[in-house]
Amino acid sequence: MDLSNFTTLQNLESAFGGESMANRKYLFFAEVARKLGFKDLAKLFKETADQETEHAFAHFKLLHPELAVENPEALTEEQKKEIVSRCLSLAIEGETYEYTTMYPEFAAAAQSDRDNPAAEEFLKQVQESTDHANTFREAAHRFGLLKFIENYHADRYSEALEELNGKEAATRVAGVDPATRKWICRQCSMIYDPIAGDPDSGIAPGTAFEDIPEDWNCPICGASKKTFKLLEEKVAA
Repeated sequence: MDLSNFTTLQNLESAFGGESMANRKYLFFAEVARKLGFKDLAKLFKETADQETEHAFAHFKLLHPELAVENPEALTEEQKKEIVSRCLSLAIEGETYEYTTMYPEFAAAAQSDRDNPAAEEFLKQVQESTDHANTFREAAHRFGLLKFIENYHADRYSEALEELNGKEAATRVAGVDPATRKWICRQCSMIYDPIAGDPDSGIAPGTAFEDIPEDWNCPICGASKKTFKLLEEKVAA
């Protein structure tokens, strides 16, 4: 397909984004319906989400025809490696954008919105303004955490690409000092750093993971403390 038409290219990217978003929304709706006991509705949302995935895949194949694999048996090992390398490169590009640009900008905007006194709004609707401020505070906190998660994802993709190209796998080990060793959520990859703590959740900087109350939850996905595991960090060569 000729993608030289800039409008069509933008439309394909928008369509891919829209279908992808619909997939995640419908999966979320399916989970809500399941928890509330509406099994038929949950099934409907799930089936529709799967269909939206197919739509998104179709758009993405047009955007990246070099990644469309129709007959893997006909490909040489080198061709397979090139395709997977391209996938990793795109993943690295996306994650790097998220942690270097997107989330830092979102965090700054949320911080700015939170700090806006909105005097007139406070006078008219104090409670609503308080709710807004809390939402912006939570958003700023979450965006800040996501920056580190996307950095971690980008690093892992980069390592995978290097290994694919023949480089020896990096050595990763978990820290031994409770005061500095990090923990990672197995559900969303949120990284708990004891040096930073989690002040927005009442966990002061310098708090070792072992000293966090058992009822603490991941500030990103809400998973319980037991969902975390020690983070194995790359050892400098």
